[in-house]
Amino acid sequence: MSNTMIITSGGGKKVNAEYRGFTIETDQSERNGGEGSAPEPFSLFLASIGTCAGIYVFSFCQQRGIPTEGVRIVQNHHRKEEGAGIGKISIDIEVPEDFPEKYRDALVKAANLCAVKKHIQDPPVFEVVTKVAGT
Repeated sequence: MSNTMIITSGGGKKVNAEYRGFTIETDQSERNGGEGSAPEPFSLFLASIGTCAGIYVFSFCQQRGIPTEGVRIVQNHHRKEEGAGIGKISIDIEVPEDFPEKYRDALVKAANLCAVKKHIQDPPVFEVVTKVAGT
């Protein structure tokens, strides 16, 4: 399995990522000079947190035969008080009234298994260099 992602320009403010047979398209909002034709990269970053938690929550339910209808994850991000950036991300797992109470805390534990969240909490080292193609 390849760990290589190829990032290319899609024209204008569009940037695409080719990874494992998928093309992930991004664009900037019209306010930021783009066409608004695809999510902005930062929106995909935020979505990766919520959808990763969702994989674990919905899998937990499916493994136990618990219906997932009415279960949803509501994610909010809150700005830092002392400047730009995000200071807090909150994830609420909403369940219907008839959801088994004995599994409610376990859903939180399942969501906390999210690999994206773990990588944010223990970030990788970044290395950015310029290379001449073909060398």
